[in-house]
Amino acid sequence: MLSVSDLSVSYGAISALSGISFTIQQGSIVTLIGGNGAGKTTTLRTISGLLRAKSGTVTFLGENISALAPHKIVARGLCHVPEGRMIFSNLTVDENLSMGAYLQTDADLIAKNRDYVFSIFPRLKERIKQTAGTLSGGEQQMLAIGRALMGNPKFLMLDEPSLGIAPRLISTIFEKIVEINRVHGITILLVEQNANLALEVSSYAYCLETGRIAMEGESKKLRADPQLKATYLGG
Repeated sequence: MLSVSDLSVSYGAISALSGISFTIQQGSIVTLIGGNGAGKTTTLRTISGLLRAKSGTVTFLGENISALAPHKIVARGLCHVPEGRMIFSNLTVDENLSMGAYLQTDADLIAKNRDYVFSIFPRLKERIKQTAGTLSGGEQQMLAIGRALMGNPKFLMLDEPSLGIAPRLISTIFEKIVEINRVHGITILLVEQNANLALEVSSYAYCLETGRIAMEGESKKLRADPQLKATYLGG
């Protein structure tokens, strides 16, 4: 469904990604793991068109999207939930969800997607008129994911969904991520600092180190790898 080929990205003279390549099959959950500064967020931002690659290509559903503007990539069904959530804190929950549907023109589909979001995250329906900035961290993450789902995605990229969330809500968020994939068939690319959790919910993983793919494989096998356990899973 998605293919990244020989992708290199630089911030001025500093190399952030050095020729990485990977593929993601339709219907899967794939995770990118690695330490801070490894290039995980840069990878997502380049796929979604927020950054321009120095070289290499990103192919989505058979189309080279490397040079497309971000809104055109969203229109093709690829949505990005950024690190830090980036909700519109001065708008209500309902208004944030409406912003997620800004490219949609079918009123029935918008209503269907809103109901779909509320079925996954009923807490958002309870807070529909509440200003988004007053929500808890976990509720804001639910809203950020819900806003992306309003774009009717085929493919969802999630950057650090557990960041800044109370531990009791992290498991809820990840249960919903799995539900979005398994029940609703949306393919997911997950970046998550909690490598153990990321490997638990994904089927395949790529480990980034200083802008290169250092390791890849089935998630359950990587969880058992002594080197990866020592580096990322606390032994």
